[in-house]
Amino acid sequence: MYIYGIFKQVDDLEDLEDKSLLIFEVIFAATFLLIVLARYFYMRRFKTFLGSREEVHIVHYYFAKTVHKSMYLCLILLPLTGLLIAGLYTKGYTDEDELIIGLVLGLHEFAAVFSYILIATHVSAAIYSRLKGEGVWSSMVPVLKEKENHSTNKVIAKFSEIEERFYDKIEDLISSKKE
Repeated sequence: MYIYGIFKQVDDLEDLEDKSLLIFEVIFAATFLLIVLARYFYMRRFKTFLGSREEVHIVHYYFAKTVHKSMYLCLILLPLTGLLIAGLYTKGYTDEDELIIGLVLGLHEFAAVFSYILIATHVSAAIYSRLKGEGVWSSMVPVLKEKENHSTNKVIAKFSEIEERFYDKIEDLISSKKE
């Protein structure tokens, strides 16, 4: 639905003059919002890195949680702001120079662009996790199961070592600020 929404998006507010398009967009946004909210409340029950075969660094855990929650925020803001845009448009707010509709349009665009970045980050992290052989991929993508052992690739092992040192430095930085 997300990909469909990207390619089907309304490019110009005046397109909403077509009542059938307006109704479709409202139904689509409301359905998308309900699905995202249902998924969020369902997935909250599960631990991040559910399939990991090893302890995940605390910094990595919080980074992943932040990305996940930010993705949900964007995916909730997109249909909410879309519904607000439709509502404002039907009330006569058509000029993008008006403060209210301009703010809502800006927030909608921000949520869209930020969602692209977060989804790309999420997919990249999932692929990297699969390359490392951590077990997380298999819990995310039940088809295409990964091997039961860690990668023996020297480049991946070196990058993983650098990643752990980076997380350690961030943890030390945070710990020293608390003291």
